[in-house]
Amino acid sequence: MEAEIRAPSRVLAATYTEDDGINPSTAPNLNEIVASRLSRREALVGLLATAGATGVAGAALAGTGAAAGTPGGTPGSGGAVQGALAPVMGADTGSSLTFRELVAGVDLTHAVAPGYEAEVLIRWGEPLVAGAPAFDPGAQTPAAQERQFGYNNDFIGFLPLPIGSNSADHGLLYVNHEYTNTDHMFPGITEETAKEAMTLALTEVELAAHGGSVVEVKRGADGRWAVVAGSRFNRRITTLATKIALSGPAAGHDRLKTSADPSGRSVIGMLNNCAGGTTPWGTVLSAEENFHQYFSGTADGTREEQNYKRVGIVGKPEYPWWGKQIARFDLAKEPNEPNRFGWVVEIDPYDPAAVPVKRTALGRFKHENATTVVNRDGRVVVYSGDDERFEHVYKFVTNGTYNPKDRAANLKLLDEGTLFVARFDADGTLTWLPLVQGQGPLTAENGFASQADVVIEARRAATLLGATPMDRPEDVEANPVTGVVYAMLTNNSRRAAADDPKAGPAQKIDAANPRAKNDDGQIVAMIPPGAPGRDVDHAATGFTWEVPILAGNPADPKIGARYPKGVTWNGWFSCPDNVCFDHKGRIWIATDQGANWQRTGRADGIWAADVQGGAAMVTRHFFRVPLGAEMCGPCFTPDDTTLFVSVQHPSCDGTKGSSFGTPATRWPDFRAGMPPRPSVVAITKKGGGVIGS
Repeated sequence: MEAEIRAPSRVLAATYTEDDGINPSTAPNLNEIVASRLSRREALVGLLATAGATGVAGAALAGTGAAAGTPGGTPGSGGAVQGALAPVMGADTGSSLTFRELVAGVDLTHAVAPGYEAEVLIRWGEPLVAGAPAFDPGAQTPAAQERQFGYNNDFIGFLPLPIGSNSADHGLLYVNHEYTNTDHMFPGITEETAKEAMTLALTEVELAAHGGSVVEVKRGADGRWAVVAGSRFNRRITTLATKIALSGPAAGHDRLKTSADPSGRSVIGMLNNCAGGTTPWGTVLSAEENFHQYFSGTADGTREEQNYKRVGIVGKPEYPWWGKQIARFDLAKEPNEPNRFGWVVEIDPYDPAAVPVKRTALGRFKHENATTVVNRDGRVVVYSGDDERFEHVYKFVTNGTYNPKDRAANLKLLDEGTLFVARFDADGTLTWLPLVQGQGPLTAENGFASQADVVIEARRAATLLGATPMDRPEDVEANPVTGVVYAMLTNNSRRAAADDPKAGPAQKIDAANPRAKNDDGQIVAMIPPGAPGRDVDHAATGFTWEVPILAGNPADPKIGARYPKGVTWNGWFSCPDNVCFDHKGRIWIATDQGANWQRTGRADGIWAADVQGGAAMVTRHFFRVPLGAEMCGPCFTPDDTTLFVSVQHPSCDGTKGSSFGTPATRWPDFRAGMPPRPSVVAITKKGGGVIGS
């Protein structure tokens, strides 16, 4: 019997526990600033649009979208539980996207727009490294999982083979494995029993399932992608056993030293790696996000007390059995271990023997991503969001310049440079504030005796500088055509009323704030000098900014959603998360609603739009995930003929009673006894051709 689909319930090791951290900032929050900006405009406009766009909040719509009750359709059919479609919310504005929109809804399986194919490329547990055993869900071992594809695939980066080529048919996929859903991984383990039932061996399976995978893939003559079995490039990076070096200002600092590593320069593994990025020299930047949920105990009464509370280490881990069974996850035994996580990790997928490196100059916080841009002066800029309510947007600017002829020198670029944090002002200007020890409040008197202290406590440093608290900044990506940088702000339901006595100044709204309770998120466009265009100065400290979309259901006036004219009933979305761009500069948005798909009546998925012209930011629905899953990691091949995506934690979000034995869906195998399996999907156009065109 499959699990009943009912009201949201807490899923073991849930995707987000970002509410644990507390930002005490008194700076104006982004939504107060947005309100001030909007009060001087009649409506939001699509960024760079040649024709004005009008908001559609409160438009009269005839349909209610997908029902949030029992899932419908047959596996593989793409059928949805769908009510009557509403009328189009505006006239056709001439989008360059030619695909017919996918119907929004909820189903047991995935679905893609008509004319396209979406095939599972690799699943959790499939053999990866040479000699790996076949997946046996009833008899998992740490040794097997270390050689098999990991769990909860997130970020995807495509790196062509051979190195330096522009191949679109042969390459390496680097894939993050963010976290584990214990009650969907192991037979007989439930949320209620996990704390006592999880043995050391099963816990080590979880550690081995975290981290990343390097996978060689090749497209065959029939146009279908396949994993190259036993490739010398195929590799697992795990929290269980992979040695990772520390570099930059925090490397070797006393606050990173442990009994296992008295030098403070070597860490075993990486944690909760969410999104990431690739570099021009062919490496991957993997971003550690919600690392706090693995550590037992508190740092009360020690130097790290406020540091750990700020990142949410408050004695309530999502995985309490880790600290119980493994000393380094127990603060009573290794009080410095949490300072060794929350970094950006650089990985060389072309060299299986290369030691990954945590680049501490980029700061320690809950990194959603790490996106690189080569600036017009040759310096490299890395953008990153800190995925927690009321946290910030950052960028790092290297001191050195990128040399396309010297890969060895490029591999050292991210150790020296300046970390900045963003302040958004009501007049539409954005100022990047440098996090440099000795400047402004970042002094020894405030606990910053060195740059190591600044990067270890980047959140506190940003708050002291007056950075703007944001609504869960997730992916931050630069458009390769226009140079405009887009930040996905997923949601912030905890924004308080102006008269709420329990809320701090940064969490309150004022009378002009249009989104008092932001359940649906928004997109912020950050515009560097020179944009739109190619001669863009990403290293500049002064930008401007706009809000092209306030997400959510535009038929509900209480939500206050705003889209350009032309968005259809299927074209609106909630909770933007990851984003990528094709080579025409069109935006492809992935969403993460958690259990809120029951409120919106639509599963997470991919929405796409132009960013220029009359159809700027007129989003169209392209792909949706199966029941209870999250959409992650969109990534194009160099010729835009394949879009790789990650389907994470199918069956988990917003279900009741779903588990290994009684899942809400058995995607993608749909076989008795086989649990739901996070998987990478390859999307192609039937008959070949560029995605979207």
